[in-house]
Amino acid sequence: MGTAPSRPAPDFTEKRRVQVAMAAQAKDLADSLATLDMNAVATSRNGSLERALLEDWEYVAAKDPVISLSRTILSHTDISTSLLKRTPVVNDTFVFNTALPFIPQPITNQQSSGRCWLFSSTNVLRYTIAQHPGLGLAPDAKFQLSQSYLFFYDKLEKSNYYLENSIELADKGLDDRLVQYLSAAPLNDGGQWDMVVNLLERYGVVPQPIYPESYSSSNSGRMDSLLTTKLREHALRLRKLDQALRETEWHVNLVNQDKVDQATEARLGVLRKKKEDFLREIYTMLTVCLGVPPSPTEKFAWEYFDKDKKARSWTGTPVEFYKAFAEGAKNKPTDAFSLINDPRNAYDALYTVDRLGNVWGGKPVRYVNTTSERMKQAVVQCIKANHPVFFGCDVGKFSNSPLGIMDVDIYDYEKAFGVTFGLTKAERLQSSESSMTHAMVITAVHVDEEGRTVRFKVENSWGDALGDKGFFIMTDKWFDEFVYQVVIPRSLAPKDLVAVLDKGEATVLPAWDPMGTLA
Repeated sequence: MGTAPSRPAPDFTEKRRVQVAMAAQAKDLADSLATLDMNAVATSRNGSLERALLEDWEYVAAKDPVISLSRTILSHTDISTSLLKRTPVVNDTFVFNTALPFIPQPITNQQSSGRCWLFSSTNVLRYTIAQHPGLGLAPDAKFQLSQSYLFFYDKLEKSNYYLENSIELADKGLDDRLVQYLSAAPLNDGGQWDMVVNLLERYGVVPQPIYPESYSSSNSGRMDSLLTTKLREHALRLRKLDQALRETEWHVNLVNQDKVDQATEARLGVLRKKKEDFLREIYTMLTVCLGVPPSPTEKFAWEYFDKDKKARSWTGTPVEFYKAFAEGAKNKPTDAFSLINDPRNAYDALYTVDRLGNVWGGKPVRYVNTTSERMKQAVVQCIKANHPVFFGCDVGKFSNSPLGIMDVDIYDYEKAFGVTFGLTKAERLQSSESSMTHAMVITAVHVDEEGRTVRFKVENSWGDALGDKGFFIMTDKWFDEFVYQVVIPRSLAPKDLVAVLDKGEATVLPAWDPMGTLA
């Protein structure tokens, strides 16, 4: 261990740090209110912008030498490129003292699609499968699981999920907030860990050569647009059919006879038959764009070279492949769960999001809320146990993709503009300033002599041309501010947080809550 500090560090827990920060914010607010001039008069009495205001603002700005220099430079250059700070670039080195022993190749590339959650989850899964003695793969073998296979069935399941929600909410108006929210993006590419588990349990998985990429899996925008258009049409048709069925003589008679359950069951039967007709069209459109995938119970033959460069073959179904090489692992996907850091809500509590999912009747999306510090320690525990970590974050904040650096100090925005960005993590969530936008995988961590995390090595899915051959570096401070989720196996998670999960009493957040954002 290193030399002791000259003054003992306060023994604050993470919760205590949060409490201190909240108290400081309350004091700052009280101080600002105390100094507020209640007799101040606005230049504009009606709230419109007066010319005098602009003149005053320009008078102040023009006298500021920093603003003058910023205007000279930033008006004709890229803001972030010009304000990139040298010190973080030098200090954020790709050196880590706790790492996985190997990383399967190649570095994956989701191309122009929003499938980061599928790439991240299959990257975690392939790490386990690549080490399975039954396959005999070499550590440096080029091995990928088919992201497109899961993508196909996710699109189909999401279509069914949306139409089932449309049936269930058919009695609500089209201007209802929930109806409008669900219709805004019924089929986007994003997802969550529990949604991946739903797909794996239902459809299994296959090596990428069995169901390779197509143009529309790598460039999903046009396909998504056409599918969404058709799904919205189907949803409206189901709503109209539901209303017509409610007005039929047989339905009215059953209701009048207090046989409401019987009437509902009969109506749902008709609606679901029509829904299945609609889904046939969605299935056909998906096969046109992505190709016909293997059936979950259809046998395929996968040929590959083992670690001795000998040709080998494995034959079985997608479900059998998953059960043989992933489900039987020590830390199987179904046993992993999400820890989140959402400072708006109580810690040591279980949360879910209303109507968030992909498989109707499948595993719900659940989160155990905890501090950022406990999440980081859980990550360290996983890496030490030879297990990569799926995580969700807001990747676009204070990050540089070409360099592969995520660091809150990387850009000098505040000095250049003469402002302070003062939102806390909770306030960014409350104001829609931030949410989970991207999923990646942590493969290494650097800790100091006191055991505190310093930086993390991140496997991205944007190809090998960015960062350090596809890997990014994430600082400890960036983790605190912009990482919202880590997925941890039960066996490696803190027991008290596992107990929160097992208790099963989840607070339901509204569908539009930022924790419902799909990475």
